[in-house]
Amino acid sequence: MARGGPRLDHGRRRELGQSFQDGGEHYQRVRPGYPGESADWLIPAGARDAVDVGAGTGKFTALLLERGLTVAAVDPSGDMLGQLRAHYPEVSATQGTAEATGLTSSAFDVVSVAQAWHWCDPLPASTELARILRPGGTLGLTWNQLDTSIPWVHRLSRIMHAGDVYKPGFRPVVGPEFEGLESHVTRWEDSLSTAEIMELTKSRSYYLRATEAIRGKVLANLDWYLHENLGHDADADISLPYLTLTWRAAKA
Repeated sequence: MARGGPRLDHGRRRELGQSFQDGGEHYQRVRPGYPGESADWLIPAGARDAVDVGAGTGKFTALLLERGLTVAAVDPSGDMLGQLRAHYPEVSATQGTAEATGLTSSAFDVVSVAQAWHWCDPLPASTELARILRPGGTLGLTWNQLDTSIPWVHRLSRIMHAGDVYKPGFRPVVGPEFEGLESHVTRWEDSLSTAEIMELTKSRSYYLRATEAIRGKVLANLDWYLHENLGHDADADISLPYLTLTWRAAKA
């Protein structure tokens, strides 16, 4: 069985992660949220305090707030956190990383990391997140992934150069500070127009790091695939199938 996500060394991980330092408004507008079912499964009974690490613009933070938790947020991008603060002023939001949150020890019942664990160095991050969790606290890792078991979505993901695609053997690496890693899958669909799919593509690390020539080629290929090959009208909504994979483990 495959373990972990992409095999990135520390330098490469930092290089790719820099793609998301800016563009918070665009990310907030075009990226999907998460199904409530994933948060319901992740959050243990009686939890009061949570921190969303790699929170970005607050896509998963919103689910924690909706479930009555007191929430803190950490992200390395000040631009992303600006969007989060604007939408969720009740959240204590600070710049930091999963490896160095700067937060108080044993302060939280839940630590969530949504769409960001693959940008983290998993063993140092596990040590740091275990430090800020209370005894028996929960670490939750979540990913939205395109459901590439559906042929047209698989081809779309290839044209988009989407990294968030379902890998059946995927199992995230966590450190020895955590035990009992288990998983949950939610199948759902996001409704969006072809123009919004184009904008979604522009929010991905491949596109953000690409040259203008490559960006133009990606968008031209998408335009052909969505409108000519699949025959969608420009103003018609499309149901884009997703899987949300959620993992949880308890502080040992």
